[in-house]
Amino acid sequence: MSEIIEALNEIEKEKNINKEVLMEAIERSLVLACEKDFGKDAEVEVSMNRETGDIKAYQKKLVVEEVENEVNQISLTQAQAMSKKNKLGDYVKFEIRSKDFGRIAAQNARNVIVQAIKEGERFALYQKFVVKERDIITGVVQRINGNNINVALDDKTDTVLVEKEQVPGEVYRVGDRIKLYVVSVTLNEPSDKDGKDKKDSKGKKDKKDRKGFKILVSRTHKELVKRLFEKEVTEIADGTVEIMSISREPGSRSKIAVKSNNPDVDPVGACVGHGGNRVNSIVDDLKGEKIDIINWHEDPAVYIKNALSPSDVISVTINMDDKKDAVVVVPDDQLSLAIGKEGQNVRLAHLLTNYNIDIKSESQARELGMLDDEDEYYED
Repeated sequence: MSEIIEALNEIEKEKNINKEVLMEAIERSLVLACEKDFGKDAEVEVSMNRETGDIKAYQKKLVVEEVENEVNQISLTQAQAMSKKNKLGDYVKFEIRSKDFGRIAAQNARNVIVQAIKEGERFALYQKFVVKERDIITGVVQRINGNNINVALDDKTDTVLVEKEQVPGEVYRVGDRIKLYVVSVTLNEPSDKDGKDKKDSKGKKDKKDRKGFKILVSRTHKELVKRLFEKEVTEIADGTVEIMSISREPGSRSKIAVKSNNPDVDPVGACVGHGGNRVNSIVDDLKGEKIDIINWHEDPAVYIKNALSPSDVISVTINMDDKKDAVVVVPDDQLSLAIGKEGQNVRLAHLLTNYNIDIKSESQARELGMLDDEDEYYED
């Protein structure tokens, strides 16, 4: 069977599938084929010569005093008639010489090779995309399927942008190029322990359980914003500027806190870019989503003040009993700005800083005795 070895060598070279893996798969398939002929109790051993491709198959029988199962047992008398060296507990091998074995071996080898090629190509595609996990990829909208969007990632791979991962209000059209965050890439495997495809109630293959891999993508994940900044802002890519936190309400507004590891570099300015070119490019990718870029600060009071931008802040008081509570006082005419439409600004500031923020107007604070007449606006 030298042609099998030649075929395996070619597959190993072209498809990058290990030849040894293919040979082991062929051996396993032939064991299963022989067990079907001899019965499930049969003990079969198949070996393929790694140089010539020749295949030998043996049925093994245990030497016992009294035979209870002729499929896998042989009496001591019969065994010693074959060789005086045989003793109780030994295994005697009988070579399988069925005239159909050569045909079965060739057919099984072909089937295994075809399946291995499919598996190899599947795994190669999986490896191509698994390295993109937690990163951004660009896809092309193929079709609108109800509330889900089918997106082509390349000429062989597509995925589905499910409704819950879509940004409310975004409209997708066939042919649109969209940037997606790869949440996860997972292999699908049959759950049956015998490796058979699961069947549904009608006896058909369960499409949800078929082999392949699944790419979960998102347009709503806050890490999408982070990755877009990393790709657009060179100072973030090289570590000069660091993203410390992000809060996001997809399609509406995001806040991003940044710090500089170089005193000569303004982190906010680096992210905004000349004339706003950098942040505007990201806003375009997010279909108009507004982005507030603020300076991170190790002092939580300063950090919270910055997070409430664009509102002015008079004072920030951190609850000393619970470091995650803060009371913020703002000018009377800034109260609605600090809170934001439907509470969005303070809500995003809370998610950004991880502090519970209670906002009061200046007049409210004075009524409560929280401010003295000489109190001035909060300074960094």
